This record gives sequence, structure tokens and C-alpha cells, in this order.
Amino acid sequence: MSKGYFVTATGTDVGKTFITGLLVKKWRDSGIDAGYYKAALSGAELRDGKWIAGDADYVKRIAGLSDTQEQLVSFVYKEAVSPHLAARKEGNLVNLSKVQADFNAACSRHEFIFAEGSGGIICPIRYDDQKIFLEDIIKTLKLPLIIVTTAALGSINACVLTIEYARSRGLDIRGIIVNRYGCSGNFEMEDDNIRMMQDLTGLEILAKVKEGDSDLGVAVF
Repeated sequence: MSKGYFVTATGTDVGKTFITGLLVKKWRDSGIDAGYYKAALSGAELRDGKWIAGDADYVKRIAGLSDTQEQLVSFVYKEAVSPHLAARKEGNLVNLSKVQADFNAACSRHEFIFAEGSGGIICPIRYDDQKIFLEDIIKTLKLPLIIVTTAALGSINACVLTIEYARSRGLDIRGIIVNRYGCSGNFEMEDDNIRMMQDLTGLEILAKVKEGDSDLGVAVF
């Protein structure tokens, strides 16, 4: 078993935070001290005068983590735009040395870490004289990928392109999790889309999760 997984998705609103929360919870419920880490988050929420990293706060609540926001997320930005733009506008640029140090600290607190990406697989994290993309974060953390997708119309294209891009960058992929299974109401289409994604990528479908599920429905992997 690896020391963790890196969770990314075929798009911004596919539900990777929801799935990441279920993953951390499943591992912890199974007796594994799993934790959470995110390098950069944009679109923080203002609550009672404090900027809250919503994704991390959600996973913390769902999985029962005691880590602080500063331990969970290295760079938090207010504006809900791509991290590279938010970082430039707010004057707080991502650097990989802090990402590595914060991730190492997370690994020292927990035996297994789920790191969550920002946006989809092609996400600029910093874009000035130094260019950092999501793939650079993944390579820094040295974690295999879990790809979150849906089975809706268009998902074959999005899933296969995401996986082919990741492979072209030399990234290791553990498998696929299908989120919002059945939401279209057309199970024939969704099941066929899932078969096609599996056949075209050669990857395992690790879980199929319905809207509102409180458990992955599978054993730890």
C-alpha cells in the first residue's frame, strides 16, 4: 500500500472534494489514521470574519479530523478563480518547497494521506517567471492518482483525455471513481459509459458513488 493517493478529477465541479471526504472517512473507519492535504485552494468562504478553506473544512468535518486549516492547506486564496490568477492578485505565490514541507508534516501526523488537487488535471498553480502546474504538485508529493469522474453524457471524452494527459506526463494512476452515479436517470447510458471508460483506459473502476452516499461502498484499496 502506498503512503497515500492524490485525488484529481475530470473537471472543476465533478465532486472530488465530496469523494475525498468519503475516502478519508472510509480509511479512518477501517482503522487507518488517514489525513488530508491540499496545496492550493481558491474561493475561500468568509465566515464570522475569517476566511475558511471550504474544501478542507468539509473533509475535516466529514472525516472527523483535528488538524488546523493551516495544516490542511498550504495556500488559501479568496477569489474563486484559477490558483495562478488568485495567487498573483493576492501576492501570495505558491512555492514547491512549502508544499513539500507541509505535506511531509501531514505525513508525520498521519499514516496515510489523501491529497486533493485544484480543478482538473491541467491546472496552472503559478504562472510568472516560474511556472507550476498541478502535475508538478503531484510529482512533488510522489502519490498515485485517483481520477474522479461522472458517468454523464460527455464523460467518456473527459475521462479518457484526463487519463491520457496524466500518462503523457508520467503520472501513476491507481484507478477511477465514478461520482453521482445514476443522476442522469439513464442507467443504460451510464453503465455503458463506465464500461467504455474502463475499456479505453485499461483502468479499474474503484467505486461507483451515488449522490448523497455516506460511504464509498467498497473496502480500502
